Amino acid sequence: MKHIAEIVSVGTEILLGNIVNTDARDISQMLSELGINVYYHTVVGDNPERLSQVVGIAKSRADIIITTGGLGPTCDDLTKQILAESFGKKLVLNEEEAEFIKSYFEKAIRRKTFTQNNMRQAMLPEGCTIFRNHWGTAPGCAFEADGVHVLMLPGPPRECITMFRSCAMPYLRSLSDGEIVSHNVHVFGLGESAMEDKLHEMMENMQNPTVAPYAKEGECFTRVTAKAATAEEAEALMKPIIKDICEILGPVVYGIDTGSLEKTVFDLLKEKGKTLATAESCTGGLVSSRLTSIPGSSEVFLGGVAAYSNESKIALLGVKPETIAANGAVCRDVAIQMATGIREKLNSDISIGITGIAGPSSDGSGKEVGLVYVAMNAEGNVHCRCLHLGSERFRVRTAAANNALDMIRRYLTGLDI
Repeated sequence: MKHIAEIVSVGTEILLGNIVNTDARDISQMLSELGINVYYHTVVGDNPERLSQVVGIAKSRADIIITTGGLGPTCDDLTKQILAESFGKKLVLNEEEAEFIKSYFEKAIRRKTFTQNNMRQAMLPEGCTIFRNHWGTAPGCAFEADGVHVLMLPGPPRECITMFRSCAMPYLRSLSDGEIVSHNVHVFGLGESAMEDKLHEMMENMQNPTVAPYAKEGECFTRVTAKAATAEEAEALMKPIIKDICEILGPVVYGIDTGSLEKTVFDLLKEKGKTLATAESCTGGLVSSRLTSIPGSSEVFLGGVAAYSNESKIALLGVKPETIAANGAVCRDVAIQMATGIREKLNSDISIGITGIAGPSSDGSGKEVGLVYVAMNAEGNVHCRCLHLGSERFRVRTAAANNALDMIRRYLTGLDI
């Protein structure tokens, strides 16, 4: 049976633009892994009448309703109450959850005063499946009524997404009469439309498995999903398709289910026993930040310098003043000298040097916004990319960091840099 899902995000703060609704985005991505179609995203404020109207509309067009937010202890947290009323369910106090919430306050939050309004969080629809919240206080839950499966999750992304993956996904998998398995083929160096064009014929002729392209910030991926009686059978269906995709796309494929370029680079550095150092100007330490977000990165990452001014490039990295005087700070030679300088300072196997104009205005040199040079010194072998990345500051910085990571990946895998 094909399911249709609607995600209802509850919170006036989302409507006001005070927070970005990342919950709906992340849940949609995880639902696609399960082969569940998301047809609607709805945002509604903390208003009982409007929330009730939204739930009524969702009931008429979806057989899975997933709500985020509105499960807390305050008077404007009305999600459970409205959902229970809409589906004819009573809210009852769950003693086990009440004790768990008290214990969480005492041990995790270490708050001595426990106010009674926190017990509202333990009021749950009768007969529901409880999603215990090990990451906060408000439990989630799921129930089925009137042919609709309702899942309620807390709003804070750390709680919501972890609960969805560990509790809601197993619940939703049980609704299927088979196993649905997905794999993501990650790509850098090819846009979504170009990737779709290369895979178009394959995608047109496929029903099971299915192949779908997706764009991420500065890169893209294609998701292969198969449904079969068992996970093993689904894997067997996908294996030749993934192989074909990798052959069609070639070296722009940087991994299967790896999640990010930095994780791919980290794994390769670790596998090859190599170390890395970075010298960054326009990216301001973005490459080092992304690498050090990975646990254990100290095994391969020696350190980095964010050398923004010309003076810091000269003093910390050994960039020659005459090079800057002749060509400006944004040039091939400066990028190479930055990479070489940090490699010599930290004695790394591989080093990166990045200099560019991130915008929104130029640096007075007459060079275009978005001009970036990314250099790599890999065990004495020097490579440099000259990039033209547009005028949007965030995109320029992200794309420059991605290119640096891609150069390292290609070097470590023996590909053309």
